[in-house]
Amino acid sequence: MRIPAILLALAAATPALAADKMTVVLDWYVNPDHGPIIVAQEMGYFADADLEVEIIAPSDPSDPPKLAAVGKADIAVSYQPQLHLQVAEGLPLKRVGTLIATPLNCLMVLEDGPVKQIADLKGRKVGYSVAGVEEALLGRILANAGLSLEDVTLVNVNWSLSPALMAGQVDAVIGAYRNIELNQMQIDGVPGHCFYVEEEGLPTYDELIYVANPELMDAPKLRRFLKATEKATEYIVNHPAEAWQIFSATAPELQDELNAKAWDDTWPRFALSPAGLDAGRYADFEAFLAEVGLIETAQPVSNLAIDLGAQ
Repeated sequence: MRIPAILLALAAATPALAADKMTVVLDWYVNPDHGPIIVAQEMGYFADADLEVEIIAPSDPSDPPKLAAVGKADIAVSYQPQLHLQVAEGLPLKRVGTLIATPLNCLMVLEDGPVKQIADLKGRKVGYSVAGVEEALLGRILANAGLSLEDVTLVNVNWSLSPALMAGQVDAVIGAYRNIELNQMQIDGVPGHCFYVEEEGLPTYDELIYVANPELMDAPKLRRFLKATEKATEYIVNHPAEAWQIFSATAPELQDELNAKAWDDTWPRFALSPAGLDAGRYADFEAFLAEVGLIETAQPVSNLAIDLGAQ
């Protein structure tokens, strides 16, 4: 059966449906932590999901959750520990996906320094950047070794974690990332050693998560985003070297030794099922924050997180 020429002409003249636009605000400048997002963009997985994704690095790392809360971003990359506090403060946010499914945070000391075990911190200085959560984490780590926050001197090093440690301003830092600061110190010729928070008495948690305002979000669109990043994660896990080449080719500043080392330490920690929710992690961390007094009462997980993979 021949199709009339007029119908062929109309079909050719009909524009393709536009992809759904989506704004994603990162937690910081682009780095290996964001591998699945960048690889999904570069491999065309977002386009395959009919998404036109704008990826924005914030000028202020405290802005992304706020932008998502007021609907100025469809989704923001944030941190599970901070989400608990933000929800307690009334920010209308919920976790909708996971980017990095293990803690990256660690208590870092000099490899050849005087601190060989946590108990050696008694009477010493510990640097930090974020009050509240990091102090609570440190308090639990110290308690696990028979110490308390009163046994150390806290020093706000204002994000200058590894420089403060290398310069001898402090004897340890909490908040250092095992995939970034630890590698930076090795490159600088002053090796560090990490005490991993999840091995020192703290409940494990998702380091990086996706958050959105549940009242404003477009759930089907977010599911497509998460499926695209899941596909990207599968590619990264199967082809980490090739994925690194794709990722690092997006910006000259990514093509250095630090980012290459960080990539190798980061990709095994990407969430293989970003939409899936481990509710126990959120319940346990909420209980921990209530126990240490950072929140008044523990809220149900349903107030904190959504499992889009189950909907």
